[in-house]
Amino acid sequence: MAAEKTLAILGGGETVKGTLINTPTLETGRLILRKFTERDLEWLFLILHDKEVNQFLPWYPIDSIEEAKKFYEERYASKYVQPQAYAYAICLKTDDHPIGYIKVDMEEHHDFGYGLRREFWHQGLVTEAGKAVIAQVKKDGLPYITATHDRNNPRSGGVMRNVGMKYQYSYEEQWQPKNFLVTFRMYQLNLDGNTDRVYKKYWDQSAAHFIEPNV
Repeated sequence: MAAEKTLAILGGGETVKGTLINTPTLETGRLILRKFTERDLEWLFLILHDKEVNQFLPWYPIDSIEEAKKFYEERYASKYVQPQAYAYAICLKTDDHPIGYIKVDMEEHHDFGYGLRREFWHQGLVTEAGKAVIAQVKKDGLPYITATHDRNNPRSGGVMRNVGMKYQYSYEEQWQPKNFLVTFRMYQLNLDGNTDRVYKKYWDQSAAHFIEPNV
């Protein structure tokens, strides 16, 4: 869609004397990507409460606004006081209410992750948001991003391919906190021109790792 090709960046992201901007607001054709705030707890609850939305995510669905507040404090407010972070609410321009989230971690893996309320699936919204966030982290100097998905959730791999990521390998992990065996597929996008780099930590940590044909 044409909207996915149109990207405007608001709020900067420039490096100024070594200071990096945290989660600068981004705008795409249909979306505003911004920080979560405490005013968003009701909307965050709707995202995190849905069992199907959270089936393949590393936490259990929540059942109360109090749990939403704790999640916000631990996973968003704590990020926003760091020197650099990318932890976004995905909001439609029509009302600026969060319908999902998207992030890139600052740890070594630079994990790219996302989630979206079920009623907004199959509209290309996460792809649109992902392209904007990736453009920002590339501008800010991150050398690469990685992402993993459960092999039983191939739609997530479709998002990774749509934003330009490439499949690298698969590995097994006893997944926590849900404590069952998962085969993950690892995707990567190098942003600094080093096309040969592969993040191997998951491969090295797993006794069962392999490359699947035709992924």
